[in-house]
Amino acid sequence: MSAQFLRVSDLTVDGLQRVLDLAAAVKVHPKSVAGARLGTQVGLFFEKPSTRTRVSSEVAVSHLGAHAVVLKADEVGLGKREAVEDVARVLDRYLDVLALRVFDHSNLVTIAEHSKAPVINLLSDIAHPCQALADLQTVAENRPLPGTVLCYIGDGNNVCNSLMVAGAMTGMHVRVVTPEGYAPSADEIDRASRLAADSGGSIFVTESLAEGTDGADVIYTDVWASMGQETEAAERRDAFAGYQVDEKVLASASDEAIFLHCLPAHRGEEVTHEVMEHQRSKVFDQAENRMHAFKALLLHLTEA
Repeated sequence: MSAQFLRVSDLTVDGLQRVLDLAAAVKVHPKSVAGARLGTQVGLFFEKPSTRTRVSSEVAVSHLGAHAVVLKADEVGLGKREAVEDVARVLDRYLDVLALRVFDHSNLVTIAEHSKAPVINLLSDIAHPCQALADLQTVAENRPLPGTVLCYIGDGNNVCNSLMVAGAMTGMHVRVVTPEGYAPSADEIDRASRLAADSGGSIFVTESLAEGTDGADVIYTDVWASMGQETEAAERRDAFAGYQVDEKVLASASDEAIFLHCLPAHRGEEVTHEVMEHQRSKVFDQAENRMHAFKALLLHLTEA
């Protein structure tokens, strides 16, 4: 089995901190790693469309002097035109790193089982670990991670799963606020809670917006209906109607609380225009950090 970054917890606590430290360093001194992976071939596979993931990963690869081979779903036919394990074995002969954005997390697991090259999850239905790296980097630019209270408001989805684990590993107190029926799975909560017990952090899941936001240092939200959930959009709008992040919600947090969103944002639904443009909104720093964090992750996973 290859080196993996399918979930944040595939890194050790020390490894996670090293990646975050490296991401911060390369953001300040990008020329220090220019050409550091010259000759490395990085496959970027996209089963789902993207903006931030596609551009941030391809630019990060270029900055390191490596070469990005971009593959689209219809070109590969993962599990349709060709068996997943066969695709993995073939790409492994050509590429030094495989990074994939997929619908089904189990396909990533299969690819990792049949690859010697590092395998990176660019997004799956279960986890979004590269996003979580950028999230932590952004929080760390504003305050120390240990002890930080982060309130995530919205669907208990892949972003939420990775954020819980990343926060738990760094000693943060992660509060998840969701309407009934939309909480993260019990397995994901348990996974993060076990990690939090070792770091001094905590995981708290509630349906109460007031409980979640009170005194929080970070307010974070995501779209109510993710890609592939379009048929549920109307139902979800009704369920999440009382969970919009507006200026009142931001004011209920700490005086210095920052606002994060993994983007794309549906202004007027999960977040208001005013909060997106608020002076404490760090969403575009967060988006930029996708590139720096991915660069640091590549350096870490391909270290000789």
